[in-house]
Amino acid sequence: MKLVTAELIRNIDRSAIEKHGIPGIQLMENAGRGIAERIKYEIIIEQGDWKIAIICGKGNNGGDGFVIGRYLRKFGYGIVIYYPGPAESLSPDAHINLDRAIKAGVDTIDVRSIEEMPEYFEADYIVDAIFGTGFSGVPRGLMADLIEYINRQNLDIISVDCPSGLNMDTGKHEGVIIKAKYTFCLALPKYGLCYSPGREIAGIIDNVPIGIPDEVVQSFNIRENLILSSMVIPMLPIRKPDGHKGDFGKLFILAGSTGLTGAAALCAMASARTGLGLVTVGCPESLNHILEIKLTEPMTYPLPDVANKGALALRGLGEIRKKITESDAVVIGPGIGRHHETKELIQRLIPSLTKPTLIDADGLNALEKNREPLLGEHPKLILTPHPGEFRRIIDEEIPSDIFAKYDLVRKYAQMYNAVIVLKESPTLIADTDGEIYLNSNGNDGMATGGTGDVLSGIIGSFLAQGLTPLHAAICGVYLHGFSGDLAAEKIGRRSLIAGDLINNLPETIYFLEEKIKKEL
Repeated sequence: MKLVTAELIRNIDRSAIEKHGIPGIQLMENAGRGIAERIKYEIIIEQGDWKIAIICGKGNNGGDGFVIGRYLRKFGYGIVIYYPGPAESLSPDAHINLDRAIKAGVDTIDVRSIEEMPEYFEADYIVDAIFGTGFSGVPRGLMADLIEYINRQNLDIISVDCPSGLNMDTGKHEGVIIKAKYTFCLALPKYGLCYSPGREIAGIIDNVPIGIPDEVVQSFNIRENLILSSMVIPMLPIRKPDGHKGDFGKLFILAGSTGLTGAAALCAMASARTGLGLVTVGCPESLNHILEIKLTEPMTYPLPDVANKGALALRGLGEIRKKITESDAVVIGPGIGRHHETKELIQRLIPSLTKPTLIDADGLNALEKNREPLLGEHPKLILTPHPGEFRRIIDEEIPSDIFAKYDLVRKYAQMYNAVIVLKESPTLIADTDGEIYLNSNGNDGMATGGTGDVLSGIIGSFLAQGLTPLHAAICGVYLHGFSGDLAAEKIGRRSLIAGDLINNLPETIYFLEEKIKKEL
């Protein structure tokens, strides 16, 4: 799903209206009907005497609210719409839809001051249609009063396009802002719903098409994308009903050192929980007995050790290359440590890689002073650095401006022939063709040791199951964040640990597979 700024979506709307002859009033109709249907089928669901209050603004976002009210009344719900009068002050399309709502029998109330609002709504839900994507600045006067009033009602709030008061380019706000339970983004998702605090303020986010032709969007050559479940589900590996473990991928993980066997174990268990057939952990020989205790389903493979120091020795290079030829994909780095001999081992190994490979953590740190292995001939890699590790392998500062950051990650994805997964909030994926993908799920509870190792295991599993590096990265970061959100719902964010993500992977995958069945 393409990701846009407020200015870009205005240009797309204008192109659809002026160059393709789609009336703006029709786009508003499509938007309002689409959100009303989502409210009926995805939020309310059950039949009943439901009451919904809709608060409209003066612009086209308010016009969407009038359309929503008309359709919700048609569905049989009790609807009251409040709008800032007089009617003549509304935008032209909003005024037309106010008249249509009145003709359809919807109760509409012209409000000039907050004192005219009831103390509390006799309603089950509130629809926020005050400000749309084009808003910037600080809500003032009656609009600010209405936002505060809505938040006081202690009801689930459904925002149209964005929570009123949010800057949709930055995800930040000045002054009061709606705290939504649901946000239905129109046409295309915007940046403000991906970056904190906007993504938390927006609640559960879904996208509603409004009838803009695909060719209009394609004409703008947008290279930034938001990862949604609708993108991930078709990418998931297909499982043969009569398949055996050899059919579902063999992953070799080169990991572990003294004090860091947990990283190897987390990576291995995460890969095993993601549909993988076989996983083997190549580890220092002196630590093999520890990992055999930690791991039941994954296998271990002891490798030459640096004088029993719990670090992989250079003389194990031949054995490692042999194990790689027997595998479908490789993960290098979780807990591998920073011994100078291990670093040299990694530097020599990378140019000889023959299988899809993910490099993470100390696998990347081994390349800090020698990036030549990344510049040589090798299969397309996946690199999964956090910002500190990324700085080490590029020797540049990461800009704070998001678009400058995108360009920097694009540059090195192409230079290193790698899919780069920059682990920050939101997680950013850059492919070698210049496309950027943002993953906005996940939460601050995941800011704890080991969650990156879990991510490496998930992505590595998908690589071994035959997905392309890009698709493996997209599926991996989405499932990783989804599992973190599921864990946070159950136990809260503060106490969340990396193992909780692994424990919730089965439920996460099952949920997505059930969505597949419903859509077939």
